[in-house]
Amino acid sequence: MSLTDPPPVELRDGAVAIGGRPVLRGIDLTVTTGEFVALLGANGSGKSTLVRALTGLRPLTRGELRLFGTPFDEFRTWHRIGFVPQRTGAASGVPASVREVVTSGRLTRRRLLRPLRAADRLAIDEAIELVGLTDRATDGVSTLSGGQQQRVLIARALAGDPELFFLDEPTAGVDLHHQQVLADALAALKARGSTVVLVAHELGPIEPLVDRAVVMRDGRIDYDGRLADHVDPTGHHHAAHRRVHDHVPHVAAPLEHLHSSREPRA
Repeated sequence: MSLTDPPPVELRDGAVAIGGRPVLRGIDLTVTTGEFVALLGANGSGKSTLVRALTGLRPLTRGELRLFGTPFDEFRTWHRIGFVPQRTGAASGVPASVREVVTSGRLTRRRLLRPLRAADRLAIDEAIELVGLTDRATDGVSTLSGGQQQRVLIARALAGDPELFFLDEPTAGVDLHHQQVLADALAALKARGSTVVLVAHELGPIEPLVDRAVVMRDGRIDYDGRLADHVDPTGHHHAAHRRVHDHVPHVAAPLEHLHSSREPRA
């Protein structure tokens, strides 16, 4: 990509309502090529709802979303985007091996039922290796720990070789060892020049990778800038930091009980 290419993500005046109640309002967000952006904030602040809106999983009630310069409704090149949801069990009750789950992520690059090409197999092997699961490739996903299952979901997204990654709390409920493995995989992505938008409540080993923090509070962007030492992951920061969208009325984010059981609160 050249410096003149449009940014991977552009959202202007974005709003989301659930059951008629506003959850997000007045969201302006641009993510440039190669940036590693962390969406931070307390539970219920709207950060997970925002990432779902950016991926089209939550429709906007107002505003304009562009992906790689294309209006969302016209966007078709989904192989350019990878999404890693919050861990709900990579196997989802289906007996499948690590390789089978990761292979499913390659469907964005090939037609259904077409045999795997050499390039497909290489991408799958590299994705599994990057998350440190080569020795478990033939094991059933249901036999893995929670942290290992999360790494399978990341490998599945990696297999499609996307340019833009969205990750929704990939380290939630994961021990420090697995957090470090995830951080190493994300560092390799960053080194490739990939664009990453990551939702987190706590950053842990991922913190050194973050170029920019976007802190959510009550359904609005409260801070957008450098991740300073005195900005904690729950969104609390010193008054000296610039607050944005102060003209927008305070909107409390409701409990997202209308989400399905597989959509934890933001």
